[in-house]
Amino acid sequence: MYTTVQFVHSYWAYLVLIVLLVATVNALIGFFANKEYSPRDFRIALFALIVTHIQLLIGIILYFVSPLGLQSLTSSGMGTVMKDSMLRLYAVEHPLMMILTVVFVTIGYSKHKKKLVSKPKFKMLAIFYTIGLILMLSRIPWSQWF
Repeated sequence: MYTTVQFVHSYWAYLVLIVLLVATVNALIGFFANKEYSPRDFRIALFALIVTHIQLLIGIILYFVSPLGLQSLTSSGMGTVMKDSMLRLYAVEHPLMMILTVVFVTIGYSKHKKKLVSKPKFKMLAIFYTIGLILMLSRIPWSQWF
């Protein structure tokens, strides 16, 4: 089960990265170019929200079945995990930053829906999706990706 969940989590992450990048760039372009907010923009933002939430669910499952997740904390203890940079990345930093990414994407999506005109809609998406993207990029285990 672990290898299957890890495989799905790893490859779904590429989709999340691409979609969140597209949604962020779309929001930034819409904001700075003073574009009119369209149903296409809504779908891009919604798709980014959906794929990040699915990735979070897969990641939570992986955290509980992976030897690098909760098992490393319970078997080695927090002190040992925090001293080992690889264990710290997988057991603490990566999960925390990815949860924060999903939180920022969710806040941005929720706040943008309450705005009535285009510029503030794009502004909310641009701010929160950019923060989420930066957090995500900061703690991707790049050595595993390449």
